[in-house]
Parts: sequence; structure tokens; C-alpha cells
Amino acid sequence: MAKQKTQVAVKDEIRLPIARSKHSLWIRILQNKYMYLMFLPLLVFYIIFAYVPMGGIILAFKNYSFGKGVWGSPWAENFGLEHFIRLSTHPEFLNALKNTIVISLGRLIFEFPVPVILALLINEIRGKKFKRVVQTIYTFPHFLSWIIIYGLLVNLFASDGIFNQLIGLFGAEPVNILGNPAIYKPFLFISNNWKEAGYSTIIYLAAITGINPELYEAAKIDGANRWQLVKYITWPCIKPTVAIMLILAVANMMSAGFDQIFNTYNPATQDAGDIIDTLVYRLQFVVGSNFGFTTAIGLFKSVVNLILMLIANTIVKRMTGKGIY
Repeated sequence: MAKQKTQVAVKDEIRLPIARSKHSLWIRILQNKYMYLMFLPLLVFYIIFAYVPMGGIILAFKNYSFGKGVWGSPWAENFGLEHFIRLSTHPEFLNALKNTIVISLGRLIFEFPVPVILALLINEIRGKKFKRVVQTIYTFPHFLSWIIIYGLLVNLFASDGIFNQLIGLFGAEPVNILGNPAIYKPFLFISNNWKEAGYSTIIYLAAITGINPELYEAAKIDGANRWQLVKYITWPCIKPTVAIMLILAVANMMSAGFDQIFNTYNPATQDAGDIIDTLVYRLQFVVGSNFGFTTAIGLFKSVVNLILMLIANTIVKRMTGKGIY
């Protein structure tokens, strides 16, 4: 009898913290009800536009028929994997996959470090007014669309543009910059750095702002110069932020920058700049391909992005101790 009472007491002790935790959870929700109400529209947005459309993934395993709809369309051959098998032999997809990987790796090497370095340099500017001016100048191009920027680039680098007119004054032959496949990828990296690097520094400058000023004061008392302040205080303090941004950049590798490429490539540079996203757009809206095949391409891209994010998060977490989860 005493043993049974003991068991009941133990069960009650286990249930009590659970009940208390549930009770305290609802108390916290009620206490912060306005915060949750502000979050509610964002939650509804993602449910409607991110999670509900996931049902359309089934198209990757079907031969879509307009008359039968998504659920009534017949399954693809080879147990629904026909579209994925086709990917391995589709020449345009293989070329787009290669370009996507090369351009994305180039963005990690030539674009990702630039905002970090720029933020460290801007932070070293002593004059507050001059610092704001510099930051504004570097941030402004972000708010221009790629259509406007490409119009500027055409005026500068077209065969009859300003650049060729200037070099023509010295007797040089015109240079076909916008239609040269060999320099198209470097052109992407340079133009995207000009447009986005300044805006991306905002995150790193915010992280630098959160550093305790007493750390700098103590280091200066110990005789640290400006380089040592950056090396031993600024950089270690913003390293977790850089690590998170690196994981997100790797997780988005298979995108490779659709807006920029779609607005800047042309028939002459299509083979050098065609990526997965531009291929899907062309197959679906220009050629009129099967919805199932283009959905399979999109699903393949999403799965690869997920795998890359998990790998990057694991590696970065082991190296720095910080990760997304």
C-alpha cells in the first residue's frame, strides 16, 4: 500500500511541472498578447504562401493535364520518377546546373567577404557625418532595380556606349563587354558587389554597434593599436553574425541570383549565364514545357539547398560553436 502511494506521489510530482509549464505558457501568451497579435499576420502569410502551395510538389511526380487538374493528372512513368530521370540527360539542365554551381561559388568567394570588410572599414571612420555619407553612398544602389542598372550598363558598355567612345578617342577598337561570354561571370560579381555590398554591411555594422565600448577602452589602456582592436575585439565579436550569414548564403547557393541574371544576360551570353531559375522560367513561359518537369527541377533545387544548409550549419557550428539551430 505504501509502495502504491509512493508511485502515485511520484506521478503527481511529474505531472505537476508539466501542468505548471503549460499554465505558465498560457500566462506568458496572455501577458504578451499584443506581440503575438503582431506576429499573427506574418504567420498567416507564410501558411498561405509558403506551406499551402507545398501541395503542388506532387506535380513533380505527375504528367500534368489541364483538364484533369493537379490531383486527377496521371502519375509519371518509372514510379513517378520519370521527370527526375530526365534531368540527368537534359543538356540545358546540365549546363544550367554547372553555371549555377560556378556562379554561386564565385559569389561566396568574391561577394560574401566584401560587406564584412566594408563594414570593418566604415566602422574605422572617425567622423560621424562622413561615416553616414559614405554609408549612404554605398547603400543607395541597392534601391535601384536591375532593370535600371542594366540600362545604365548598356549606356556605359554597349558597342556605342561611353566606354567604347572614350577608348575610341585613343584609336582602340570597341570592346563587346555585355555580349562576351568569357567575361560575363566576372561582370556579374563586380556589378552585384557595387549594388548590394553597401546594403549588406548594415547587418555587420549593427553587430559592431552592439559591442561593449568598455572592451575598446580597456584595450586602448593596454596599448592596443587600431589593427589590434579590430583583430582581437571587433572581429571575434561579429564572427557569430558572419557565421550565420555564411550558412544562409550557402543555403541559397542554388538560386545564384535570378533577378540580376534574368535582366542582364542575352542570347550571346545565355550559355555562360543560364542558371536553374532562368531555365525554369524559359521552359515554362517561353517553350511551354510540362509543369511536372519544371516542378521536378524546382524540387531538386530545394532539396539540394536544404542539404547544403544542413552541411554548412554542422561545419560552422563545430568550428565556431554558433549555428542556426
